[in-house]
Amino acid sequence: MIRNGRGAAGGAEQPGPGGRRAVRVWCDGCYDMVHYGHSNQLRQARAMGDYLIVGVHTDDDITLTVDGRDTYEEVKQAGRYRECKRTQGVSTTDLVGRMLLVTKAHHSSQEMSSEYREYADSFGKCPGGRNPWTGVSQFLQTSQKIIQFASGKEPQPGETVIYVAGAFDLFHIGHVDFLEKVHRLAERPYIIAGLHFDQEVNHYKGKNYPIMNLHERTLSVLACRYVSEVVIGAPYAVTAELLSHFKVDLVCHGKTEIIPDRDGSDPYQEPKRRGIFRQIDSGSNLTTDLIVQRIITNRLEYEARNQKKEAKEL
Repeated sequence: MIRNGRGAAGGAEQPGPGGRRAVRVWCDGCYDMVHYGHSNQLRQARAMGDYLIVGVHTDDDITLTVDGRDTYEEVKQAGRYRECKRTQGVSTTDLVGRMLLVTKAHHSSQEMSSEYREYADSFGKCPGGRNPWTGVSQFLQTSQKIIQFASGKEPQPGETVIYVAGAFDLFHIGHVDFLEKVHRLAERPYIIAGLHFDQEVNHYKGKNYPIMNLHERTLSVLACRYVSEVVIGAPYAVTAELLSHFKVDLVCHGKTEIIPDRDGSDPYQEPKRRGIFRQIDSGSNLTTDLIVQRIITNRLEYEARNQKKEAKEL
């Protein structure tokens, strides 16, 4: 069983590689606004065995049982508890704070503002101190983090290269549904996701978007099984040069509005001219804007929840 940053692995009846008994791994957690920290935990947990099962808690997070006991006490006593390294620099608490504060300090090219620094020292902080995992800390991108998430595979002969682009902010089930639909368009798809720079996203989205900066969005998208490659800082307009460089066979976009480029032109005019553009309906109505609106509407509830959760973790 693997908790977020902690866990344990157990045995199973199904045969594993070489005829040995397969190792089934269990993880559980709240997994609210799933981010690359969650993905990294699940990646590590999967490496501990052959089969991964993930349990999602109800709306009450259960770090402790109702009588105050460790929820993993029995697993620990049975000797089936394992720990994996937790990802620093990201937490649901931090992401919630970015939504509530109309600031752009979290963008990759800007320093943390005094307002955001004050928030970082106080939001979700319980009277007894501050938890380094639940609280806010600055994310530091490294090449190793990217390698851990990247597939490392190049397009092979016979594969259909499909290009998609966007912010992919707060990577959520709407994005996953879209990418799954795109993945089904070809027998052997190779999906390249182009991620726009923070300044570009802020230009067409406004406010304090994107909530996650470019480096954070990169890891979130790389963690998706349908994505083979990510262009970090892709141009807003899908140019002839880009299509030729990646040998793109198909360009896809969701049913969301296509904002014109700075000069008023259609950013997808080149793939449309070539007849390789398709608009895909994900079938999901969840958007980044909707998630942010939920957080703003329930601000006090989230603040109280985070303080209670941090007190339990401490």
